[in-house]
Amino acid sequence: MEGLDSFVAVGDSFTEGMDDPAPDGTYVGWADRLAAMISARQRGFRYANLAIRGKMLQEIVDEQVPLAASLKPKLVTLCGGGNDILVPGSDADALAEVYEIAVADLRAAGAEVLIFTGFDPKHTPLLRSLRGKIAIYNAHLWSVAQRYHCKVVDLWSMTVLHDRRAWSADRLHLSPEGHRRVALRAAEVLGFEPDEAWNTPWPPLVGEDWVTQRRHDLKWAREHVVPWIGRQLRGESMGDGLAPKRPELLPVCD
Repeated sequence: MEGLDSFVAVGDSFTEGMDDPAPDGTYVGWADRLAAMISARQRGFRYANLAIRGKMLQEIVDEQVPLAASLKPKLVTLCGGGNDILVPGSDADALAEVYEIAVADLRAAGAEVLIFTGFDPKHTPLLRSLRGKIAIYNAHLWSVAQRYHCKVVDLWSMTVLHDRRAWSADRLHLSPEGHRRVALRAAEVLGFEPDEAWNTPWPPLVGEDWVTQRRHDLKWAREHVVPWIGRQLRGESMGDGLAPKRPELLPVCD
């Protein structure tokens, strides 16, 4: 992308960077990694990250999109709706309408918008039942991208992320290596030539027997899914009380 001198990332935990920990206790994530790649190639580059874990799509549109538009960046990355999709009874068609409003506002402000589709949960127990809803939502996102002339990072087609090493223990957030591969893919979509390929095959993985896999599945459900359901029932979010980690457009420091 020519003249990419400023980039604002908006969204939820995926864009904030969970679970890609930094030494200072914050998270790095694909967006920070992408910003570092661009900064190494573009003089005067500035970057902001407004994403906060747990945010629903309407919250992103209400709280983050206006601020992103006011910063007048060259590029805004937009990924949202994943937390909404997890809620029973949520409507992918209605979510897509909200998403389109955000894209329209950002494009009207003069920003290029990079859209991210949802992941394919085919290999994740309990979540694979959401494949149909995510596929419908993704189809809408592709249509929005066409209408507003946006580039798309198609996370659904990134089969390299089907490996469990791409995910943290909660199976909802990427591992550091998963974030790195998404950053490489995003850089490629933007027209950069990354030093590494995002789809490099993983080293061979020692398989587990069926009983061990089911034991791990039950442990995951007990430690991660049940607490998430509890937060939803109580109307709580992991992001309650948190501020964006990088609210201003600033140079990327090494």
